Amino acid sequence: MATTSMAGIDGIVEILGDRADDLLSHRCETISAERLVTPGPDFVDRVMRDTDRSVPVLRSMQALLDHGRLGGTGYVSILPVDQGIEHSGGASFAANPQYFDPVRIVELAIEGGCNAVATTLGALGACARRYAHRIPFLLKINHNEFLSYPNAYDQIMFGSVRQAWEQGCVAVGATIYFGSPESKRQIQEVSVAFAAAHELGMATVLWCYTRNPAFSRVKDGGADYHTAADLTGQANHLGVTIQADIIKQKLPETAEPGFKDLSFGKQDARMYSQLMTPHPIDMTRYQVANCYMGRSPLINSGGASGATDLQDAVITAVVNKRAGGAGLISGRKAFQKPMTEGVALLNAIQDVYLCEEIGLA
Repeated sequence: MATTSMAGIDGIVEILGDRADDLLSHRCETISAERLVTPGPDFVDRVMRDTDRSVPVLRSMQALLDHGRLGGTGYVSILPVDQGIEHSGGASFAANPQYFDPVRIVELAIEGGCNAVATTLGALGACARRYAHRIPFLLKINHNEFLSYPNAYDQIMFGSVRQAWEQGCVAVGATIYFGSPESKRQIQEVSVAFAAAHELGMATVLWCYTRNPAFSRVKDGGADYHTAADLTGQANHLGVTIQADIIKQKLPETAEPGFKDLSFGKQDARMYSQLMTPHPIDMTRYQVANCYMGRSPLINSGGASGATDLQDAVITAVVNKRAGGAGLISGRKAFQKPMTEGVALLNAIQDVYLCEEIGLA
């Protein structure tokens, strides 16, 4: 069940530094908080009970929400470790070779007070009998691998929904590269997989990423629309359409009109004048709106590891929570450190969601 925030609001303010006032005092004047379906301890009873999800799916979702330091709050903190497939095992674990061992990955999630651990078929299979009853398992069933030459970007299936069920998983996860030439096939594959997961009583989590070289205008002095609020918001909207129970998305970094600037898709000027501003909380609120106003919870990703990991992670958590999101899924920032430091970072993220002084904008 939920514990008390160790840092408290003063500790969080200290970590936020010069970003504290802007992030903690901001008021969203685009999409009002009253319109949102918000996270809470009664989320399954209040929101999911009225859906077409089966009783076993509701039970799996409740198990996910009830575990770890955030258990019983409606918020989630998930440790994802699947980067070894695309980023290579050596590049991912060189900073901390102990995490070549899947047992250590699961132990980090447990010690870090996470709601669940999300990783690969082989990693969960290597320790399922030891840990599946101790922490909720989330199997990532597809990946983009970088050993094929030349490198390409395409999510392919590495495992099956049936294997996830046999490992005792409460949920399956998958990635779709929206905007890529392969996205139509991926949408169909993941939609079928998610339907099968629901039939077996598991919840579904979708990594909603945009991917197309044409989306980046950085070389020309423009924006990288891979993290534009409008494109990522639409990716979320497609994700909930195939019944993802939770949406995982990168934090938006620009409110520039991607659809207009890239001359594709459909857009309405009010998207940019009334539904979002360049403030990160307002852009993330637009992402939440595209998750059926929060009926499918939005969790944002922690991003790559760097010199300012603690501050970056806490900033992302504050933005997500105040926008109406339901948590964070952070991997590299945690496992590319000694375990004690990784646990501390995960706990700092969780402290944001446990802090009652941080509410909806």
